[in-house]
Amino acid sequence: MDINFELYKVFYYVARNLSFSEASNRLFISQSAVSQAVKLLEEKMGCRLFTRNTKQVKLTQEGEILFKHVEQAFNFIKAGERSIDEVHSLKQGEVKIGASDSICKYYLLPYFKRFITMYPNIQLRVTNRTSPKCIELLRNGSVDVVVVNLPDRLERNLKVSKTGTVRDVFVAGSCFQHLKGKKIGLKELEKYPLLMLEKNSTTRDFIDRFFEKMNIRIIPEIELGSVDLLVELAKIGLGISMVVEDCIHSELAAGELFKLDLKEEIPERSRGIVTNNNVPLPAAARKFMDILMNAPGLNKPGPA
Repeated sequence: MDINFELYKVFYYVARNLSFSEASNRLFISQSAVSQAVKLLEEKMGCRLFTRNTKQVKLTQEGEILFKHVEQAFNFIKAGERSIDEVHSLKQGEVKIGASDSICKYYLLPYFKRFITMYPNIQLRVTNRTSPKCIELLRNGSVDVVVVNLPDRLERNLKVSKTGTVRDVFVAGSCFQHLKGKKIGLKELEKYPLLMLEKNSTTRDFIDRFFEKMNIRIIPEIELGSVDLLVELAKIGLGISMVVEDCIHSELAAGELFKLDLKEEIPERSRGIVTNNNVPLPAAARKFMDILMNAPGLNKPGPA
């Protein structure tokens, strides 16, 4: 199927904005020309790509499928353009990073600060999503790099650079003071209200598989998408929260929370940088990775 790339360009802007008039403005062509280009593409594809009425534009199922691939192609082209722009200089440009809220707050902030101090004219664009969603953004070229708690498996076209390990702990506040200093088996946790991250996060997937191997059935009292909320709810005594230890150093030091002393050891997990081998990495993104890999102690907490 030999289709003029300009037709895909028109389709991309209509699909991205769900607006023929907005596509017309972005492309500096008439709305009639936009409509004709879409009609021609639909004829060549042999299917409708949009449903239209006077009030709104929607992608058809075929349009959704095509847009997923066209969007990825456009993101890859933009990444290539940026790489060329930045070959000779780091006086301008941007780094697009994907990471969860907790990784940004408890791990990446010092590295962000170091980077913008060294390269003040490079813009950091950070997208907050769960680790699996960040990987998806990387696949389609929406971000240059992602910093995530690493899942068990990743596709071969994704390159992993490990930056360290994380440890999951169960923490509680003063309402569970009777558990402090007591050796507790994981099986005993079934008796208590547990607060955990919601499903489809790397952390939750990991702990669910671990519990399954241990023949332990855990049904959380509350499931949340925010580590900070898990910490706050544990502090007021709503339950026992499972969090990454790096997120609760200050609360432990202040005595607001304590770690449960478990009989069984929860394995450490790896944290790392993931890049897409199919997409050229911009010079600015490479510099950010250098800082992350070569200053491993930058985010270590101070003494309590």
